[in-house]
Amino acid sequence: MPACQSPVFAAVEGPLDAAVARKLIELAGATVGTIYVRGGKRALLRRAAAYNNAARFSPWLVLVDLDADKACPPGARDKWLRGPASLMCFRVVVREIEAWLMADRVSFARFLRVPVGRVPLRAESLADPKHEVIRLARGSRSRVIQADLVPGPSSGRRVGPAYTSRMIEFVQQGWSTERAAGSAESLARALRALRTIVQAGASRARSRANQRDREGN
Repeated sequence: MPACQSPVFAAVEGPLDAAVARKLIELAGATVGTIYVRGGKRALLRRAAAYNNAARFSPWLVLVDLDADKACPPGARDKWLRGPASLMCFRVVVREIEAWLMADRVSFARFLRVPVGRVPLRAESLADPKHEVIRLARGSRSRVIQADLVPGPSSGRRVGPAYTSRMIEFVQQGWSTERAAGSAESLARALRALRTIVQAGASRARSRANQRDREGN
């Protein structure tokens, strides 16, 4: 890690969100710090104030799904975290992290083995992006994709047995974040905000290093 760069820490709802957070931090040119996976939105929001306090000293990225909340993203952000710290990047995903992944339509269609025309043009407008992923996977030309992503009729599950691991694989190997940002405004805004705090964190780290140098002379 460069001497004047602070790692970006993150807090997210689940493992798939963690893979996305890692990729965003790397794309912003920063080192990935610890990523805290809280196992759901409620548990994550309970710790929001603590993360915000930590962001007084180090850059932080927090991703929260909007889900079915009727508030607009800025309204939801203000409700869930008042007075963000100078190094806090608290972003609301519209409406689920799957929308950001589908926004890279070409890569997502290739991953699911479906025609690109079947992938929604405006994934952020979907009420239930995860349901749309399952619907697309049902029409996949790959039986493996169908078996991994689509839940069995009697499983009682919302997703297939390897849904999360498969989607993480897509994030790591196929997803073009910048291409997706061209179709997903909440993602584009998240990237801009993250780059801003990365720069601010680097500037603060340089100031601390210079101060130590002066004190050592």
